Amino acid sequence: MFAQITERKSLRPKHLFIYITLALCVAASLYFVYHNHGWYDRPIAEVISTKIVESTEMEDMNGNKDTLYSQQIVAALKNGAQEGETITLTNEYSSSGATDQEYHPGNELFVSIDSSSTGKTELTGSIEDVKRDTYMMIIGWVFILLLLVVGKKQGLFSLITLGVNAIILSFALDIYLNSADISLLVVCSIGVILFTGISLLLVNGFNEKTYAAVVATLIGTFMTLLIAYVVVGFTSGNGLRYEEMQFLTRPYEMVFMAGILVGCLGAVMDVAITLSSSIFGLYEKNPAISIRALRKSGFEIGQDIMGTMTNILFFVYISGAIPMLILFFKNASPLGFTLSMNLSLEMARALTGGIGIVLAIPIAIYTSIFFVNRKKARP
Repeated sequence: MFAQITERKSLRPKHLFIYITLALCVAASLYFVYHNHGWYDRPIAEVISTKIVESTEMEDMNGNKDTLYSQQIVAALKNGAQEGETITLTNEYSSSGATDQEYHPGNELFVSIDSSSTGKTELTGSIEDVKRDTYMMIIGWVFILLLLVVGKKQGLFSLITLGVNAIILSFALDIYLNSADISLLVVCSIGVILFTGISLLLVNGFNEKTYAAVVATLIGTFMTLLIAYVVVGFTSGNGLRYEEMQFLTRPYEMVFMAGILVGCLGAVMDVAITLSSSIFGLYEKNPAISIRALRKSGFEIGQDIMGTMTNILFFVYISGAIPMLILFFKNASPLGFTLSMNLSLEMARALTGGIGIVLAIPIAIYTSIFFVNRKKARP
């Protein structure tokens, strides 16, 4: 008891230092994004007042009703040679807000200043974009703090792996874009190996449990890719609508397959480390447990997580298509046409990921048992 109290007391200054450092980082970063206007090359204006000067009711050929507004905005320039001067802007927006939005006092906007108004008493210009870095910083800190509070040391390692993986993905895409001879699938395959190794080894440590998860993840992911590749090859890609990739100048099918590879990695990795941890946990609590009991327990755990994991994949992929589904339905597009146009690729990705999850269960179980047997065989 006394030893525990002493230990807790010895940790307090360390924890206090971490909390103070985090609080200072949050405060400094928020102060920076609230006062970083001088770091931007483009003019930034803060909305002071707004006024609706015109509204028009409209109805399209499908009976959809909407109201168009013309909003006059007076804003104060926050940077550049005209800092402190006011500028008058015009914003056209609709009540549906499909591709536009209403602005309110306090909003910060990237604007362009009309050259003809320079030197006059009243500046005019147009709105180019919204300055969102403040909101992004707040959301980013909420994510980081939640991860650190819940995950503690593991949460910190998760953040580090997330950053490293993002850098690797960016680097891999740069290599692909700057080289016409290299396949995106090859680049992503190398990336998947690095993502798996870095994520699992850094977060879970160098031990048999992690090695089993790494091996199971790689086998499960590449087997899933092989199945998807064979199916798409046999069906010649019939039923897949690549319209959303029309802006690409690279082969659509290869880009789609690379997306499947990276997309199913997370789900397969999650299943692999869950089963590996469970099987090694059972073995460490009872080293005399039989392999048959481990295998049975592994399959029971796999059956429990299989349903939730496949549903997660389904909702993740489908959620991205909801805005386009609403747009198509509002324009009275037929159900079959709407679903095939917007969901064919997402459904293919979700189904492939589901196959990967199911495959990962036996692969992770037998891989973990293999490493358990190796551990048992050691003197």
